[in-house]
Amino acid sequence: MGGNALAAAVGIIGGQAQLARILGVSQPNVWHWLHKSEHVPAEYVLKIEQATGGKVSRHDLRPDIYPPSMSRPKDDAAMPATVAEEDRMRADCYRLLGRLLAAPPSGESLDAVGRMLGGQGEFGAAVDALAAAARSTGEEAALREYNDLFIGLARADMERLGIAPSENNSDPEDHIAALAEMMAGLITGAFGAPAPLAEQKKFFDAHLAPWAGRLFADLERAEGARFYKPVGTIGRLFLAIEAEAFLLMT
Repeated sequence: MGGNALAAAVGIIGGQAQLARILGVSQPNVWHWLHKSEHVPAEYVLKIEQATGGKVSRHDLRPDIYPPSMSRPKDDAAMPATVAEEDRMRADCYRLLGRLLAAPPSGESLDAVGRMLGGQGEFGAAVDALAAAARSTGEEAALREYNDLFIGLARADMERLGIAPSENNSDPEDHIAALAEMMAGLITGAFGAPAPLAEQKKFFDAHLAPWAGRLFADLERAEGARFYKPVGTIGRLFLAIEAEAFLLMT
């Protein structure tokens, strides 16, 4: 329904040019999404929902990312016991980030990441960039980059932000990896029933929102980052999408 939903949004807002101005893109971008692309880029979905006053929802625009429950955030009690495919995708993204930050990727992990496919928009481009980096990075090179770049960057970032490591994970990279895995578990029900969105938001706001986005941004900009540069981009964009979605719940 993405294309029809975008056309509806264009009609509500008053034309492609007006929507382009709201989103900060060019009118040809909007035309391309309408006529050539299968999806609206994920980073613009929530802005379109807001611009239409909710008449065109995030689920209407990107049902592959936002399940119906995320289009009705105040109805957490009605969330189904089974986990929607879209929520599994969110959990998979958290797990991917957690596992890449917890330890240097093995050769098998690099092969798996190298087969990932992105899509339209900045997030899709970042996924494609990570896949390309994985295909051209060997296991030893990934190990060197992890040890030389990420550990020092993460520790410095956490020290600057005044964040102490968790009791069970003394290193910052272990800390954020554990938080990402825990967030995935809340979404999928690894600790019981899948957590309602309100509980997911509470955990996100308390443990990830204050500092994780900045860490990913630092990783993205770090000199010498090659394989981990797109990891930083994916983390920054994904957490921004999550934060904006949770913000609209209130």
